[in-house]
Amino acid sequence: MVSFDSLKSEYERNWANLEIRPSRLADANAIARKAIKGKATYQQIERLTGVPWHFAALCHYRESNFDFDTYLGNGESLHRVTSLVPKGRGPFATFVDGAVDAFRIENFVGTQDWGIARTLFRLECFNGLGYHAKGCNSPYLYGGSTLYGPPEARAGKFVADHVFDASHVDSQLGTAVILHAIMTLDSSITFEGSPAMAIRSEPDDDMASTILLMQQTLNKLGANPPLDEDGISGPKTKAAVSQFQQRNGLQDTGLLDGTTIAAVTRATAQPIQMPTVDLSKILGRLENLAQLLQPGATPTGTTPIATPPAGTTLAGQSIQLPQILNQLQSLTQALQPGATTSVSTTPAANTTVGVLGQLLSLITKTVPGTPAATNPAPAGQLKQVVDLLSALLSNKPVLGQVNGALGDTIGNLLNGKKTALGIGGSLITALLSAVTASPNAGGLAGLFGTIASAVPGLSQFALPISLALTAWGVLGKMEKWAQGTAPPPKPTS
Repeated sequence: MVSFDSLKSEYERNWANLEIRPSRLADANAIARKAIKGKATYQQIERLTGVPWHFAALCHYRESNFDFDTYLGNGESLHRVTSLVPKGRGPFATFVDGAVDAFRIENFVGTQDWGIARTLFRLECFNGLGYHAKGCNSPYLYGGSTLYGPPEARAGKFVADHVFDASHVDSQLGTAVILHAIMTLDSSITFEGSPAMAIRSEPDDDMASTILLMQQTLNKLGANPPLDEDGISGPKTKAAVSQFQQRNGLQDTGLLDGTTIAAVTRATAQPIQMPTVDLSKILGRLENLAQLLQPGATPTGTTPIATPPAGTTLAGQSIQLPQILNQLQSLTQALQPGATTSVSTTPAANTTVGVLGQLLSLITKTVPGTPAATNPAPAGQLKQVVDLLSALLSNKPVLGQVNGALGDTIGNLLNGKKTALGIGGSLITALLSAVTASPNAGGLAGLFGTIASAVPGLSQFALPISLALTAWGVLGKMEKWAQGTAPPPKPTS
């Protein structure tokens, strides 16, 4: 990064040695008189920003040749929105309003150090520091002096964007030359009281580290042409920022505002690459795990995914918990990119819930990023995987085919209750069929009579439903007994 401190002595030396060429002295004095003529307007800007009036006059000369109907930031008309960097500024009611905006963008408002070295540094930053790398003094500062061009010094000019011609001599007078002429005509300007060392960092210095980071980031994103990583928001940096804003749907200003800085930073964040996992391997391991949940079963890995029998819990005596944890640990390793499939024989270091939670987390993170070409498992099998692990993790029994026929919600609601409801319903409908409607009767007889008369033929269709519900409940209990997962009998005293 190019810092002011690294160039300070060079600016001071050049200022001490600056001489206006005799052939250009008359032109320099004429321009100086124009600057002094607008002193009152420039002093208004100084009162609002703290930027010395002569610095505003020099910027005005280079940007628009003292035209007070222009924006100080780029020389465009005050009366329409700017289309050159900085873009989107204005329109402004007065020249002073536009100048205050331009200096605020450059972080000059509130600055304290306006010694000759700092003044020349800021003037050159307005145009760019590219001449330092070419071994010649900038004509933006020293054009028309003995510090630029033959026979005393080297020539050279950027004749187009990023095109440097070492033999070209810029005919325009430099800002340091004009400042020298102004000071000859106006003795109120002096640099004798300027501090030798800055007592604190300047606002534009504080911004330099952020600008440097943005230049480095834009270069990584492919800025064309590559930016000089100098911490100076010169024309090239502003143009690169403008291009980034256009590509990313941001307001095109060419300025590093908060929104643009955040977008540039976010653009460099690399998306997380999800590992590619063959779900067929995962399903095979889950088959082994599911078979371990079946009493007396041997894991073969060749049958479809089994569903744990209803009522099975991880604490059941028929389940070998160490084997299950080993299977889950092995499955977790299969989901880890680059991991081996070796299985630890001592899973005590991982709790049951911890292992299952890790496995579920890995599956849910991996499956969405798995390419279709490497995912041979159909969606139905994947749902079985998630259902199986969810049931194991929550320690809730998975419904069998009988109890699960109506789905999870109704199946769980009626699980273990269908037989009782069916028998109770059969008894009630049998009683209703024997009741004669007697509205004047009291007690249960009156109640049953009222119901029987309100719904004609109630017993004829209610009784078959109750009997079917009873049979369904008996079938569900037989399924549980066949699987060995029926609840144990309650102890009797």
